[in-house]
Amino acid sequence: MSTFTSSLPDDLLEQLANKAKELSVPKNTLIERALRIYLDQLNRASYIKSYKRMAEDADIKQIAEEGMADYLSQLDEE
Repeated sequence: MSTFTSSLPDDLLEQLANKAKELSVPKNTLIERALRIYLDQLNRASYIKSYKRMAEDADIKQIAEEGMADYLSQLDEE
């Protein structure tokens, strides 16, 4: 594990210390958990954005519609 040093606003450090004490966990553990959650949310937002972009792309829509038509015809054959 690597060491990371950073500066944070006093009010945020105070909130961090209070919450760490309340939860009985070290501050670095709380920061790690919060950062993992935040980075996961950023990744999810990125996926959502890419799907929205694809929904507006006529070529992607056509490929999806053709694939769905093929899938439906396979279902009909079954």
